[in-house]
Amino acid sequence: MAIPPSLGRLEIVPARDVWPHEALDFTPWLLANVDVLSDLLGMDLVLERAEYPVGDFSLDLIGYDQSTNDVVIVENQLEVSDHTHLGQILTYAAGTGPTTIVWIATGFRPEHRAAIDWLNERTDDHTRFFGVQIEVVRIGASEPAPAFRLVAQPNDWEKTVRKTTAAAGEVSTRAATYREASANTTRFEALRARRSDFEDALGTAPIWDDMPGRKACRIVVISEQFKDVADEDQWPAMIDWLIEYQLRFRSALEAVSAVPSL
Repeated sequence: MAIPPSLGRLEIVPARDVWPHEALDFTPWLLANVDVLSDLLGMDLVLERAEYPVGDFSLDLIGYDQSTNDVVIVENQLEVSDHTHLGQILTYAAGTGPTTIVWIATGFRPEHRAAIDWLNERTDDHTRFFGVQIEVVRIGASEPAPAFRLVAQPNDWEKTVRKTTAAAGEVSTRAATYREASANTTRFEALRARRSDFEDALGTAPIWDDMPGRKACRIVVISEQFKDVADEDQWPAMIDWLIEYQLRFRSALEAVSAVPSL
C-alpha cells in the first residue's frame, strides 16, 4: 500500500503582519511588484508614481496599461472596504480621467461590491472598475506569498483581455507615440483651438490646465454643488454627477472632432 504524501497546510496571514503601514509599506511594495496586479487584471501594467496629488488629496498609485496606453489608478486599503475610500476613488477618477480604476482592500462589504457593479453598468465601455481583495498565504514556515483575488470586475472583462492581447503588437507601437509629451501637447492645443465649440457642446466652461513640466495636460470641471467628499448622504448625487460629466466630455470631444489621432 502506497504511503500517502505528506502535505503542508495553507495558512492565511493577516495583511498587517506583512505590511504594517499602508502608505509606507504596502504601496511601495506594490509599486515594486506590479506584476502581481498586472497578472491578476490581465494587463501590461506600469505604475509610474505613488502619492499622486489630486487637489487636496493624494492618490495611492497612478500608471497606465502599456498595451493600450489607458490611464490606470489604484487606491489601496489595508482593511475592509468603507464608504470613505469609495468616495475618494470617485474623487480621484474625476481628477485623473482614467480608463481603469482599481480598489484594493482586505475585504469588500456586499454594498461596496454592489457599488462597483453598478458603476460598471452605468459607465461607458471605456471606463472599468475593479475590486481586488488582498490575501497573503504561506505553507508551514515558508515566506508569506501574495494571493490577490479579483472580486469585482466589468462584464465580459475576460473577453476584452483576450481581444486586447491578440492586438498587443499593433497597439504597443501607437502607445509609445501617445506617451510623448509633445504628442499630448499637440492634442491639447488642437482641442483648445476649438475651445468655444467644445465648451458649447460641454455646456460649461472648464479649467484648461497645461500642467507645465509634466507629460500630460488636462481639462477640469469642478462641481460647486459638493463641498465634502466624506458626506455620505451626497454620494449617490456625486456618482450621478461624475457619470453625467464623463459622458458629456466624451460627447463634446466627438462633437468638435478636433483631437488628432497622431
